[in-house]
Amino acid sequence: MELHDKPLVWIHGEIKTPPFSKEGRLEAGFLLRKLQLGESLSLPQSRPLPVIGKACHEIRIIDRDKTWRIIYSIEVDAVVILEVFAKKTNKTPKRVIEISQQRLNLYHEIIG
Repeated sequence: MELHDKPLVWIHGEIKTPPFSKEGRLEAGFLLRKLQLGESLSLPQSRPLPVIGKACHEIRIIDRDKTWRIIYSIEVDAVVILEVFAKKTNKTPKRVIEISQQRLNLYHEIIG
């Protein structure tokens, strides 16, 4: 990691094989690395989730038999991973939104 790179702060979730395929894990790592370097992602790889927070987004990883989502927030000091889950419907589950909001609020309380 370079000095100007943003660290990944994992509040919840992980990306490992299994349950991700090796290819899915590599794609997730590649996209997260882009975020660390300050690059912006857009559709189809990522979309904004302002319902969670103004700098929140979700990465979409299409894996062998699942579609994964990685909910993250771009903060001044870090890329904060709030949730990793297999998405089974077109709509983000209400519980995932609520818990991601709580985790982001906790991060802001701790960091100040």
